[in-house]
Amino acid sequence: MDFAERRKMLGYSQEGFAHVLGVDRTTVGRWETGRTMPQPALRSRLAQVLQVSLDELNTLVAQLACDEGSARTPSASDHHGSGDIDDMIRREFLRVIAVTGTLSSLSATDGQSLTEGVQRGASKDFTRMNSHLWQVYQLARSKSSVFPIVQDQLATLTRTLEARPETEAGALCGAAGDLFQLAGELAFDNSRYTDAAASYTLAASASREARSYDLWACALVRHAYVTMSGKQYKEAAGILSAAEKIAKCGDGALSTRYWVASVQAESYAGMGQLAACERALAEAEKVVDLAGFTAPSGWLRFDGSRLAEGRGARYVQLGRLDLAESVLTGALKQDALAEGQSFRRRGAVLSDLAAIGAKRRDPDQVVTFGREALELARASSSAYLARRLRGLRAEFGPLVGDGRVAELGAEIDALSTWQHI
Repeated sequence: MDFAERRKMLGYSQEGFAHVLGVDRTTVGRWETGRTMPQPALRSRLAQVLQVSLDELNTLVAQLACDEGSARTPSASDHHGSGDIDDMIRREFLRVIAVTGTLSSLSATDGQSLTEGVQRGASKDFTRMNSHLWQVYQLARSKSSVFPIVQDQLATLTRTLEARPETEAGALCGAAGDLFQLAGELAFDNSRYTDAAASYTLAASASREARSYDLWACALVRHAYVTMSGKQYKEAAGILSAAEKIAKCGDGALSTRYWVASVQAESYAGMGQLAACERALAEAEKVVDLAGFTAPSGWLRFDGSRLAEGRGARYVQLGRLDLAESVLTGALKQDALAEGQSFRRRGAVLSDLAAIGAKRRDPDQVVTFGREALELARASSSAYLARRLRGLRAEFGPLVGDGRVAELGAEIDALSTWQHI
């Protein structure tokens, strides 16, 4: 096993591995192609992260030296979303396709009816099954267990689309737009960012064909999450601007436009724009004024129940720690975040509270909240929570001098990021 294979076996992308070590991703790339060697000062930390002895590490480094001067071709086993340049280019291409398709279609629909939704008719069985799959996905502790069923449903839907007359295609496209969003969520939860971007692009295209504006806007919102996973907040804001325009064409009785605003708040926080973030949060909170709102399916779940944890997370992004702690502590008291309920949501809030402790240099707070979040990540096999914990790990700094924090950091380092589908 060479250096790169050891990294991948432990679940690290080049980007994630570099993050843990405090180096640039390109540095890891140069090590693995034999162009440079890890500096001696880094080797003790390298051995710890790779879970090998110093002697074993020296053997791995010696193998790199043997390969010096001959660049390695990236392995086909490199995981999607690994941070490789080609992978990032593909995601950028998909983002551009999603946004330009939206804007051009908006121009084409001027003056046409904007209330036409997904037809039911022949698609009612698929719609019912999709709704059931979303429920299973939300309840499943291990999200990847749902993928084989979704894959089979997509294959069945494709065959049906090929066999149905053109008059029924619109209704089936709506069902496809729904199902591709679920496929994208499964990919995103497992850190397969390119697969997620492709699924959301297909979802947007199918929803556009069905002229289901709310479904279409939601596909774009989810695409924005993929972009923000790479901290491309400005680019995500562009996707969300397109989603906002689409949502205005949709059903005013649905919460789509408020979900768009909630995610826009995250993009503004990422850019450090407090005032814009607060305005977007205020817009998102108008969802509570919707009378008798019933989500049409799993593709739209924004009902105001996540407002507190979302606001708290934005304050953490912006460095407003006192505000963040107050809001997040209150969020943990909600029934939906009680112990034994949503592992993913509760784990995310706990990670944020631990991050506040890290920023304040409070080891007790880090360990108290970080350890519970770690246990939830293990129990749920959620790559999303693993990513959040790796972000927390990067905040430890001098706190690693505390034995409890160092032990927590080592357990986070060993946590597998990729939960393969």
